[in-house]
Amino acid sequence: MNSLEIARQAADAALDKKAQRLVLQDLKGLSDLCEYQLVCSGDNDRQTRAIADGIEERCKKLGIRPVAVEGKQTGNWILIDFGSVLIHVFLEGLRDFYALESLFPKAKFVQLPSMVVPALPKTPMDEPSGDDREDLV
Repeated sequence: MNSLEIARQAADAALDKKAQRLVLQDLKGLSDLCEYQLVCSGDNDRQTRAIADGIEERCKKLGIRPVAVEGKQTGNWILIDFGSVLIHVFLEGLRDFYALESLFPKAKFVQLPSMVVPALPKTPMDEPSGDDREDLV
């Protein structure tokens, strides 16, 4: 399994645990640390740990084990190092503070197919009423 496939599997596992604001960056030729960097966030430390656990479990089933995992004790910023892929799971507020995505301004962002958010079903509150209906084409 190549680095991109590992990163995509990790992203999919993170989404299964309701990770937010997933960003996958291609760092080939820009970083000596890794080829891909996945950054995501959770609302609280319990969720960040669940996201990290979900990523580790998915990759373990695929026969891939991390080189190192740091930060699970606090859950504020969890780093999962798969060698060619680094995964950062942040508490939402800390993510904006560190802004890791901005460290590599020339990095390409990789589109993740599973990141497409389905449209929410319409509710009666969404329906136009009275005079609003005349404006619709």
